[in-house]
Amino acid sequence: MFEMSAPWWEFVVRGIAVYAFLIAALRLTGKRQVGQLAPFDLILLLILSNAVQNSMNAGDNSLIGGLISAATLVAINWLVSYVSYRIPAFEAAIDGIPLVLIRDGKTAEKTLEDERISQAELMTALRGSGCFKISDVKLAMLETNGRVSVWTKDDQQTASR
Repeated sequence: MFEMSAPWWEFVVRGIAVYAFLIAALRLTGKRQVGQLAPFDLILLLILSNAVQNSMNAGDNSLIGGLISAATLVAINWLVSYVSYRIPAFEAAIDGIPLVLIRDGKTAEKTLEDERISQAELMTALRGSGCFKISDVKLAMLETNGRVSVWTKDDQQTASR
């Protein structure tokens, strides 16, 4: 229970490596919120957690090894949050930047395609904001947290998806 099969520092290095890999990999998947994940996205996250478990613990099932891995993940997450807060360029690299989806009633087709947002998803976000026609939108932004912010041409800001 308390005897580890690898040195403590190896758990730390493995945890950091897995965290960095997952941040990069998940950053590539887009800006959807957890509540907006399609079933296959949720399945991917669940399978990923199982897939990286052994790479983090080196096959060690000891209590101490698990606690070291958990503490490493919490610490690296705190560090990423802290550095993101202090350095805007780092935050942009980790979280991305808001993207224009609609400007003056015209959709940004390339952005929709790049972010894999279907016309149906876009219309759902607009309806959630009280807007029913693309032509009524002055500006719609895909925020870094996955929400869509909508400003209608009559300057009423409504939010979220």
